[in-house]
Amino acid sequence: MAIFTMLLAGLVNADDRAIEIIDAVEELYRGESSLARMTMIVETPQYQRTMEMESSSMGTEKAFIRILAPRKDRGISTLKLDMEMWNYLPKINKVIKVPPSMMMGSWMGSDFTNDDLVKQTTLTEEYDLTMEETDEQYRVILVPKSDTVTVWGKIDYLINKEPMIPLSQNFYDDNGELIRTMEFSEPREVSGMLIPTRMEMIPMNKEGHKTVVIYDELQFDPPEIDDSIFTLRNLRSRF
Repeated sequence: MAIFTMLLAGLVNADDRAIEIIDAVEELYRGESSLARMTMIVETPQYQRTMEMESSSMGTEKAFIRILAPRKDRGISTLKLDMEMWNYLPKINKVIKVPPSMMMGSWMGSDFTNDDLVKQTTLTEEYDLTMEETDEQYRVILVPKSDTVTVWGKIDYLINKEPMIPLSQNFYDDNGELIRTMEFSEPREVSGMLIPTRMEMIPMNKEGHKTVVIYDELQFDPPEIDDSIFTLRNLRSRF
């Protein structure tokens, strides 16, 4: 019985460690608030297009993304407040609310989903975690809880130990088939922390497709980030 109790305690501690690790890695790009300039490159066998955008966030509840270039997409914006999300399309001067059923849909024709962009899903709250480790890496397996709304049956998250930065995420469907892979690379020091500045999303079911997001600039807790950014009024504003 004593051995069983120790094993059970070890499992609980391992789960707690997995939660701490995933929360820490997910927080790398947030801080209390953040301001980023990013480049998104969408590649398909037929074309390649590049977008420049600015992203602001406060904690996990508020996010605002605005496309700066190219000219034809300039001003398209996305706002997330808690569990709600809206898109603004300046060409038709219309705000469109994104229903929960569309959170896993493509954002701006890329291989990233709406949920990826605004991080609506908190992994350690919506998934059960188990962890394996080697001398150099953690591998955390996330399986959605019974009440979690998601298309993923499992996420396989690979994290480097020293420095502790994400390396990759593999996303599987309910049948265990690999659907897409996200790879992290080009770590750079930001505010004293080492952060991968390049993310590459590769769908397994669309040959020749991938989307790359590059952090050109990233600031934590900048003074210009306040509540006025995260409003429907600001979403509709032209610039």
